[in-house]
Order: sequence, then structure tokens, then C-alpha cells
Amino acid sequence: MRIQAMFATLALLGASGSAMAQDFVFKVGAHQVSPRSDNGRLANGALQADVSGDWRPTFSLEYFLGEKWGVELLAATPFKHEVRLNGVRAAEVSHLPPTLSLKYHFARNSRISPFVGIGLNYTAFFDVHESGPLAGTQLSLSKSWGAAAQAGVDFAINDKWLFAVDLRWMDIDTQARVNGTKVGTVHIDPLAYGIALGYRF
Repeated sequence: MRIQAMFATLALLGASGSAMAQDFVFKVGAHQVSPRSDNGRLANGALQADVSGDWRPTFSLEYFLGEKWGVELLAATPFKHEVRLNGVRAAEVSHLPPTLSLKYHFARNSRISPFVGIGLNYTAFFDVHESGPLAGTQLSLSKSWGAAAQAGVDFAINDKWLFAVDLRWMDIDTQARVNGTKVGTVHIDPLAYGIALGYRF
């Protein structure tokens, strides 16, 4: 009886460990960040700002709070964007947009599992290179805090691996300053299209 009890205990611990092993999902992929078409007017409306898109590798770690809910942190390598003023290239800038989200999974244990999420985005701009009409000046872009939303689908490959696609939106607005003088607000507010390979553990 003691041996049976020991094996039963080990079986329960193994089952518990197996359940715990599914509490995290780590994903590696890439996202295309596509800013909205109208990024705002600067210098009292004299300059139309346009920001280009970019592909970059992305990474995310999600912790499941239960059967349906999860908390996810998204990170990326720096995105690079070209900024044009009235159609003329004026600067190149890099940014990092880490995003923390609360996600809801409709069918987590199914082969096909749709999900939605809402969260908070923080964006920092750096490595600014001025050119054209801004050559010889110093352009700075303020940090941004804003809402974020996402929707996507996880496709299970097996018990551990999955393939994911998602669409994200981020509210990113930054104050532009030239030589310390505010010249307006750049509204980036991008859509981000992504694919990823995920591992459950």
C-alpha cells in the first residue's frame, strides 16, 4: 500500500508539474509596423509629416492566469523609420515599443485558438539622424504612453509548439521639437502585422 501511495503521489506531482509546464508561452517572430497614412502637420500646418513602416524581429512572453486569461509582454529589436516633411526626407529615427497586454483566449486547448487583448504601450525614440530640411538642426521626439489592442490566432503544431498570427494597434503620439522648440505632434498610431513560432513550457 505504501508503494502504491508513493506511485500515486508521484503521478499527482507529475501531473501538477505538467500543468505548470504549460503556464508560459514564449514566441519569436517578426512584425511589420505600418504607421497611419496621415501623421500630422508641423510648424503651424506648414509641414506634412509622413512616417515609413518597417519589419523587425519581435519576442513575447505570456503567463497564463487560468484557462482563458494571460498576461503578455511584447518586445522587439529597434524599428527604424524614415520621416518625410512635405515629401522630402528629413530624418531617420529608431524606436522601441514594449507593450504589456491582458489577453483572452477563446479555446486555449484547441488546435485553433483565437485570442484578443488590450494593454499599455510605451514607446521610446532614439538614434535620430537629421537630413534635408532638418540638416544642421537637432530633432527630438518625446516618449509616448498609449493604449494597445490585438487580435490573433494560435495554431497548435503539437503539445509544445505553435504557430501564431496577429494584428496589433498602438496609440503612439510624440511631441516633435527642433532645437528645443516644439513644432507639433506626430501621430504614428500604427497597425502591426505579425507571425511567430511559440513554445509552451
